[in-house]
Amino acid sequence: MSQPTVQKQQFDVCITAKHKPFDLHLREVRKYKDLIWLFVQRDIKTKYKQTVLGPLWFVIQPLLASVIHTLVFGQIAGLSTDGVPQYLFYLAGSVSWGLFSAALTTTSNTFVGNASVFGKVYFPRLTTPIATSITQIFNFAIQFGIFLVMSLIFFLSGETFRVTWYAFLTPLLVLQLTLLGMGFGIIISSLTTKYRDLQVLVSFGVQLWMYITPVVYSSNSIGKGKLYTLMMLNPVSPAIEIFKYGWLGAGATPWLYWGISWITTFVVLFLGVLIFNKIEKNFMDTV
Repeated sequence: MSQPTVQKQQFDVCITAKHKPFDLHLREVRKYKDLIWLFVQRDIKTKYKQTVLGPLWFVIQPLLASVIHTLVFGQIAGLSTDGVPQYLFYLAGSVSWGLFSAALTTTSNTFVGNASVFGKVYFPRLTTPIATSITQIFNFAIQFGIFLVMSLIFFLSGETFRVTWYAFLTPLLVLQLTLLGMGFGIIISSLTTKYRDLQVLVSFGVQLWMYITPVVYSSNSIGKGKLYTLMMLNPVSPAIEIFKYGWLGAGATPWLYWGISWITTFVVLFLGVLIFNKIEKNFMDTV
């Protein structure tokens, strides 16, 4: 009499409590691309779901911020804008800085904000900060469109500024600012599972960070001394400077510092993913 054959069970996904630090499951994240898109849709729909103006806030926020910056820093403080229209100068800074700051602040709430979902069903946790960052790119696209419209209005009214070939670097600048914001954001998100004080400090810290970045002033007004070097070692500064130089001809083109900024971006993102990968194993015990 023949012995019955025993078939070995095979599983598509194996969930274990322990895994190697560099086992990032990036291939698995790619399989969940549909879930990422669903998270993007959720973030876009729910953010302004119960507001009166809804998505118009995407447009109103940079426009109002630029008006305030023009009055305070342009008219009252009299800061130089390198000869370009003040409103366009501050609008370019607000739009580009807004992409980085939004990517940082939203991803910094990944674990705490999604704890209820994480505790019910399994999926690669890294999909949530990726989806959040993609959402910020959509927001940036709307605000960037407003910036182009305002630039056209100023051009037709006779204002002088110049668009350089550096404008073609915009997709790279958008990618870098998003990755950099996501990298810092997931590091903070991982730490807030134990240290909730960081949530309070994030918004305050981002505001301080903006003032050490050439958002409301030109780097040319600082000179080329140690202060300029320190400012350009800020990884956000070179990207914003190149963005403003590309679309307005204002600011500088710090190629060396932009290269250092890219290195910093990859290092921060890599460390962030490693820390995120370590914390996600037992964050439900502390969150």
